Amino acid sequence: MEQERQFDYSKVDPNGLVNHISQFVSGLWQIHPFGEGNTRTTAVFTILYLRSMGFNITNDLFAHHSWYFRNALVRANYQNIQKGVMRDSEYLKRFFRNLLLGENHELRNRYMIVHAPEEWVTEQTQHETRTSTEQPTVQVTEQVRTLLLALSDGQLPLKTLMEKVGLKHRPTFLGNYIAPSLEAGILKVLYPDKPNHPRQKYLLTVKGLALYNDLKKLPQ
Repeated sequence: MEQERQFDYSKVDPNGLVNHISQFVSGLWQIHPFGEGNTRTTAVFTILYLRSMGFNITNDLFAHHSWYFRNALVRANYQNIQKGVMRDSEYLKRFFRNLLLGENHELRNRYMIVHAPEEWVTEQTQHETRTSTEQPTVQVTEQVRTLLLALSDGQLPLKTLMEKVGLKHRPTFLGNYIAPSLEAGILKVLYPDKPNHPRQKYLLTVKGLALYNDLKKLPQ
């Protein structure tokens, strides 16, 4: 836990984020800190921990793929060198890529079977190939680019964002800046269930932060 407290999430890209979270959760589960219902409690802890960092995480993926999550943790930790079984965290990473990055990896328990039948391996490979080619390309308009650079890694209310962008006409700002950013999945709100919350703020998703970091590298 001390290493986790010292880890700087601002210095990793989305792939680094997934790798680190997978490693952290896997290590936490492996030491079995929760006496009763270790996997279930690990899932609850993970949800609350990610929420504390600003991620809009629900229990849906954990509930729908609870057995996969448990088996992925086993595969990430178990090895038997004599039998040729090595630790493999790729399955857990696919789970977290779906959870954090909104990807669509097929989470099937049979893919984790050691020495799985060849047809299952082929099926998984074909699906992963389709998934990698179907990832949508984010179209960044000049307005969206301006919004990303204004928001950066902060959390700002609508009024402050409009001031930073230099606009006073709310409908124009909502239509040309906010709406396309939300639709592209690069922007989210702090209180999604309460759009009119008095302390409502806007912040970038993991995809948005990755795009923001890419934009910063370009010549202005």
